[in-house]
Amino acid sequence: MTTRSSLKQPNTVDYTKLEPLPDPPREPDMQQHEHLLYAGSSLRAHFADRDDILISGEGYLRHEATNDAERLAPDCVVTFGVEPKAIVARNGYVISEVGKPPDFVLEVASHSTGRRDYTVKRDGYAGYGVREYWRFDHTGGRFYDAALAGDALVDGSYEPLEIIDEPDGLIWGHSEVLGLDLCWCDGELRFRDPSTGEFLLTPEEGRVALETAEARVAELEAELRELRGQ
Repeated sequence: MTTRSSLKQPNTVDYTKLEPLPDPPREPDMQQHEHLLYAGSSLRAHFADRDDILISGEGYLRHEATNDAERLAPDCVVTFGVEPKAIVARNGYVISEVGKPPDFVLEVASHSTGRRDYTVKRDGYAGYGVREYWRFDHTGGRFYDAALAGDALVDGSYEPLEIIDEPDGLIWGHSEVLGLDLCWCDGELRFRDPSTGEFLLTPEEGRVALETAEARVAELEAELRELRGQ
């Protein structure tokens, strides 16, 4: 029997002949937006050396393009081994076209999603075959049933991943799919590289790091010119 999670990559889909899918409705939530901005920017920077990874938070996720009743709108999707530009142009993730479900889905809590994310969507993503499903609640558990939670797909059903609550208040769990730790840090979403113990940079931290590096290069070039002039 072929399950949805074992679909093979099709060779017949011509994305240039497909119309973009409609945009899903979105309710503005500034606190949610900041966490999703970090998720997208930090993951794109971390995986910048690969061109076969989709990192997106736009559009519907569905199994068939024509089935409007069977669709979800994830906050953040990560899929390895696909053509990201084609999927983005489609304005949605159609599993039967892509040939595989997303490897990773993240939902960030808001007042309008609340319980649906850890009930209806949890069941839906399991049915789609999403390997890992994570949920982050910046309030610490007011909108969700926990500040941070993750599930891994095992034999078609989700099993909770281990979440560690440190004495200093840091809450974290490890994503085997991403090879990163997901952290709840004083209400902020952070990804951590377990090989270094360092958080992936926020856009602002990245800007400061770049400016610092450029200033250091300019300083070294000035010192080199001075030495050559002696």
